[in-house]
Amino acid sequence: MPADVAVLHSKNYRLLLVGVMLAAMMPLVDTTIANVAIPHMQSALGATPESVMWVLTSYIIAHAVAMPITGWLSDRIGSRQLLLLSVGLFVITSMLCGIARSLEEIVLFRALQGMFGAFIVPLGQTVILDTTRPSRHTQVMAVWSFGMVIGPILGPLAGGWLTENYDWRWVFYVNLPIGAATFAILLMTLPGHPQRRRRFDLTGFTLVGTFLASLQLLLDRGSHVDWFNAAECWIYLIICLSTLWMSVVHIATDKSPIFDRALFRDANFLVAFCVMVLIGVVIYSTAALFPPMLQGLLGYSALDTGLLLAPRGLGAMLALPIGQTMLRKGYDPRITVGMGFVCMIASLYYTTHWSMDVSRFEILWTGLVQGLGVSFVSLPVFMIAFTTLEPRLRTDGGGLLTLSRMVGSSVSISIAMAVYAHNLQVSHSDLAATINTSMLELVQTPLVRSIPEVGEVALRIADHEINRQAGMIAFLDDLRLVLWFTIASAPLILFIRRSPAPAVKPAATAAEAV
Repeated sequence: MPADVAVLHSKNYRLLLVGVMLAAMMPLVDTTIANVAIPHMQSALGATPESVMWVLTSYIIAHAVAMPITGWLSDRIGSRQLLLLSVGLFVITSMLCGIARSLEEIVLFRALQGMFGAFIVPLGQTVILDTTRPSRHTQVMAVWSFGMVIGPILGPLAGGWLTENYDWRWVFYVNLPIGAATFAILLMTLPGHPQRRRRFDLTGFTLVGTFLASLQLLLDRGSHVDWFNAAECWIYLIICLSTLWMSVVHIATDKSPIFDRALFRDANFLVAFCVMVLIGVVIYSTAALFPPMLQGLLGYSALDTGLLLAPRGLGAMLALPIGQTMLRKGYDPRITVGMGFVCMIASLYYTTHWSMDVSRFEILWTGLVQGLGVSFVSLPVFMIAFTTLEPRLRTDGGGLLTLSRMVGSSVSISIAMAVYAHNLQVSHSDLAATINTSMLELVQTPLVRSIPEVGEVALRIADHEINRQAGMIAFLDDLRLVLWFTIASAPLILFIRRSPAPAVKPAATAAEAV
């Protein structure tokens, strides 16, 4: 039986845990923190609504393309050196984003920020597992999963508060003090694996990177060029499908592929990979849908929107000790995951019955229940994904899980926006068709006929209300789509294998060793 000893030793384990969590939170928060500030960036930089979206797109594309080489870079230059370098350069590029004076500059710096941020999360996960005794993996993964869930949820809240009280540039400047403290902590406490020679799979990296970039371009550009009515989207689709097929064949046949094939032979890891796609859909699609609905339709400010979305983080926080206790006491992880699916489905189902009169309390408690569900699902999934993986596969495995979550979020956000735009037009046409002559006669009173301007204002008010109602219907249709996807993903629970905890024994004392 293996000894209950961590793979790596840190001088100050608790301080290291704080530093790694702060490091991982920065790129996760930055995936959503800029969303609320986009309208302010547009006016400040003189950009169009279409071009300013590259501030978000460039970060996601660079993040996704760079992530597959995390494992190779970690072996090549060492995990300690790579994590310190990534945190330092992420902070520097955050500062450059804040001082950018043109759209081209901020898009370039956001791409660099996404590239360096891509290495932080999988490396942080590996460091936490390698410096923790196997008997305490459940507890430490509970803390880690909380950070993974709370990061994207905190983004809109922090972005709204900083934008309203300071300036949109502070959504980037906020990384400077946090990043400096994080870098100092990691410099003092972070251990590292020795370097290991490993062939760089240039073909696999090129194929996977091209697939991810073309997929993201298809999703982001599609809504702007009317999807497949434009030749541009067909080009992206052909490149995406071709490189996906060639990537699968290459990874399955190459002697040293970019991802070790042992990852795909682990059933629990494959289930975790699929569930991470679901987590990306639920967290990021709702994070993209709720701010415009709350601000544009219900009239909340950016700060109020962030506060109304905050209970998702509170729900995740409340669920972690419950899920951790259940796993530690030997409960089947499928029970915890099942509880999470029930919570997510229940909150989404109730949300699809909202109207323009939805109260603050309804928004708050549905977010709380959804946070509970996401946390109940993510904690066991993080645990089962690494139960049977060898330590050498943890960095690649962590990168793949993060990548799956990002792909799920990108696909779901693009589909949600496309469905929203289509259903908005359909709903507006259906509602406008109900306005008949008898209704218009109610507006055309003798007073209105004597003052034509009053009648025009009344008709504009009616059209504005039709737009609001059509927008609400379109948002609810998107939430129904997320609901059905969550329901369809629920059978994944059946494929989870209950892996027994590894048998461990205490480390040998000095006398026993002699």
